[in-house]
Amino acid sequence: MSKARGGDPTSPRLSNDCFALPPGAHWTPVDEALAALRKALRPVAQVESLSIEALNGRFVAEEVIARRDHPATDNAAVDGYAFAHPGGRAEAVFELCEGRSAAGAPWSGALAANQAVRILTGGEMPEGADTVALQEDATVEGRQVRLLPPKNRGANRRRAGENIEVGAVVLKEGARVSPQAVAQLASAGLARVDVYRPLKVAIISTGDELAAPGSTRLDHQVIDANGPMLAALIQDLGAEVALSARVSDDRAALEATLDEAARKADAILTSGGASAGEEDHLSAALQEAAAREEGGFHLWRVAVKPGRPLAMGMWKGAPLFGLPGNPVAAFVCFAIFARPALTHLGGGAWTTPKGVLLPSGFNYPKKRGRREFLRVRLGEDGRLEKFRSEGSGLISGLLWSDGLADLPHEAGPLSEGDPVRFLSYTELGIRA
Repeated sequence: MSKARGGDPTSPRLSNDCFALPPGAHWTPVDEALAALRKALRPVAQVESLSIEALNGRFVAEEVIARRDHPATDNAAVDGYAFAHPGGRAEAVFELCEGRSAAGAPWSGALAANQAVRILTGGEMPEGADTVALQEDATVEGRQVRLLPPKNRGANRRRAGENIEVGAVVLKEGARVSPQAVAQLASAGLARVDVYRPLKVAIISTGDELAAPGSTRLDHQVIDANGPMLAALIQDLGAEVALSARVSDDRAALEATLDEAARKADAILTSGGASAGEEDHLSAALQEAAAREEGGFHLWRVAVKPGRPLAMGMWKGAPLFGLPGNPVAAFVCFAIFARPALTHLGGGAWTTPKGVLLPSGFNYPKKRGRREFLRVRLGEDGRLEKFRSEGSGLISGLLWSDGLADLPHEAGPLSEGDPVRFLSYTELGIRA
C-alpha cells in the first residue's frame, strides 16, 4: 500500500464505488455492513516522521523494529553481590573483590569461581558471574563475604534482551502509540518513527430546524447537539475537525459546503438528510454527483436499531458518512460504523470490540431480524440496567449510560438474567 508522505499534498484516494454493497442487498445485517466497510477502506491520511516525544496518540505507518536489545547487557535486578552459583550448598564464603558494579559504571575484570563483587540494581553482570544474592542474605567479614545463595542459578539477574531483542517487532502497522508504547520504543533504540498525520474530518449538520448552541430557541427549532457531539467524538479518535458547519435544507448551500469540506478534509461526516424523503437533500446531492461521476452514493439500509438508513458515498474524492439526524441514533451509528471506519482511514488498525457477557437486569421485547443497541449501565448487583426509554432523541440516556447492550441479529425477546454482550464506551474509544 502506498502512503502519502509529508510534503506531498495529495492524499491517497478511494474509488467512487468503494461503498457498494452486494447486489440485491435490502436490509443488510450489521456484521455484513461492517465487513463491507473493512474491505473497501484503507488509510488516506498522510505520513510524517516524528520524534519519540511527539508520538503519543498517533497511528504507526509501518511495522516498527527494535534497533537494540533491552537490556543491552545482563544486569542485576537487586542490590547485592554477584558471583558464580556454587551449586547445592546452603551457604558459601567468597573472596570480596575491590570495587562495585553500578548502573552506568560496570566493574572491570573477571570473577573467579571463589570470588564475589558488590553490585547495585542495574549494574552490569561481571564476567564469570551468573547469580546475584540479596544484600540482606550477605555478611561481610573483612575481605570475605558469606552468602546464602539463591536456590536457582541466575536468580536476580536480568538477561540481555529480556524486555525486547534487536530485530523484534515493537509495534505493528496501525497500532496507536500509547505512553507505554513510547517507553518501549525508546528502550528499543528508536528516536523517530513514521506515523500518520491526524485524519482531518469535516462535520456537517443539516436541517432547517437547527439552531446554534446558545441560540434563543424558537418553537420550531432544535439546538444542534449532533455537531458538537460528533466533534468531541472525532477528537477522542485522535483526529482533527477541519470544518464544522450547519446547513439549511437548501441544495445549493449544501453542495457548496460539501465542496469546501472536500477541499479541507480527508473525510466528511454528516447528520440528517440521509434518507430518501422530500427534504433529504444530502442523498439527492450524492446521487446526482454519482451520476456525473463526481462522486458515489449508496443508501445503506442496515438492520439495526437505532439507525437503519446510512448514506455512504464519495464527494469529490472525500469519503462521506451520512448519519441519522436523531442524536442517539447518530451516536450509536458513529460508535458502531463510523468509529472503526474513520480510525482506519486515519491509519489505525481496524478494531472490533469484543465486549463482555453480563446478566441482564431487565426484560426486553427484542424482535428477530435486526441488531439492537440499548443504552445500559452496570448496576451494583453486577447486572445491566436499561435506560427508561429507547427514544432516539433522549440524549440524557447517553449521559446516564456507560455502554451499549449488543443484542444479536437473530436474538428474540430478552428475559431478566439472560447473558448480554456489553460494549463499554471505553472499549468503543469513547470517554464515558
